[in-house]
Order: sequence, then C-alpha cells, then structure tokens
Amino acid sequence: MVKNYAFIGLFGSGKTEVAINWALKLKEDNEKVAIIDGDIISPYFRTRDVAEVLEKRGLVTVCPKGALRNADLPIITGGAIGYLSNPEYKTVIDVGGEENGVVVLGYVKPYLGDSEISMVVNIARPFSATVDGIIKAYEQLRRIARVKVDYLINNANLSYETTPELIIKGEEVLTKVSEIIEVPVKFTVVPEFIDYTDFKFPVFKIHRFMRMEV
Repeated sequence: MVKNYAFIGLFGSGKTEVAINWALKLKEDNEKVAIIDGDIISPYFRTRDVAEVLEKRGLVTVCPKGALRNADLPIITGGAIGYLSNPEYKTVIDVGGEENGVVVLGYVKPYLGDSEISMVVNIARPFSATVDGIIKAYEQLRRIARVKVDYLINNANLSYETTPELIIKGEEVLTKVSEIIEVPVKFTVVPEFIDYTDFKFPVFKIHRFMRMEV
C-alpha cells in the first residue's frame, strides 16, 4: 500500500491544488495525514499560504514557520523527512516546478519508501501545450529528480474559466503522451463547479483553494 505521494509539474500545472485535494481525500480514510510544502520556486501558489485552513480540516502542514514562512528561499524543513519516514502517516509532498524546484524530490528520495509519484499536466500553459512539450518536461523533471514517474494527471484548466471542452482536449493530448512514454494517466481533474463527468479517465473532483487571475 502506498504511503507517500509526490506531485510534480511545471509552473502553472496546478499541482498544489491537486496535492491539497489528494491529501484531503486521504484524510477521509486515514486518521493521520501530512502535507509537505516542498515548493521552493513559486512564491505565488504554495501550500503554506492556506496552512491554517488545512489544519482546521485535520491535516498536518509541514512548511517553514514564523519569519521564514513568506521567504522566497529554498527551504525544506527537517520535519518533512520525519513525516515521510513515519509509518503512522500518509504523506503528500507538493514539489516545486521547473528544474530548480524538483531537486527537492531528489533530496528526499532516500526517505520516500513506498511511494507514488505523479506528474500534473496543464495543457493550457505554454510549455505543456503539446505532446512534444510535455514529453520534454517529463524527461527533464525525471532526470533531475532521479525518480520514476508512476502516473500522469490531466489538469487542463484556466482556473474558473475552465470548460469541459478544455478538459477533454487535455485528455486527448495526455493519451498520446501516455502511449509514447508508457506512463498511465491516473485521473482527470475536474473543478467542483463543472457538472459534466463523461470523461475518458477517472474523475477527481477538486475544490480550489488558491486564487489566480487568468
């Protein structure tokens, strides 16, 4: 049984939203769940920004505290390793995007144990809009983190302007990517305000915690 879950992806992929919602899903069936803010790159969309909300819903948040909370510094707390190693906890780690951010995953690799690593893809962002672009990003992130990617996740979105048509297009693109790199698609992310559910892949409904302009 998987203990630790890591989510990687380029900036704008929406991996933080996916990581948060996955941690909350795990909390439905597990008493102890921790979410690690491993995003050392983006100062805009980080788990630590909604830490209080998540803690009220029963999650343990692992991120810089106090004066370091809002620092744009490459900080990964020592507590992260503790939760990744603790068999009593299901742990989710939100890993920073781009090459410099994903090194965090390489750093904690010895402590991942029984883990599952997923790459979140948003085709509405420039560098992941095409099959070739996604494969290039996949190869770069996998090489730098020195880990095997177990799943792809379709998170085609434009925040609150997301449409079923965009999500379906994301499925079409990821189907081609999956066939080429031989990595399966775990699910398609669907925001809670979209009622349409006739998608190719299993649907993972999410609530948006982050606010962004598109």
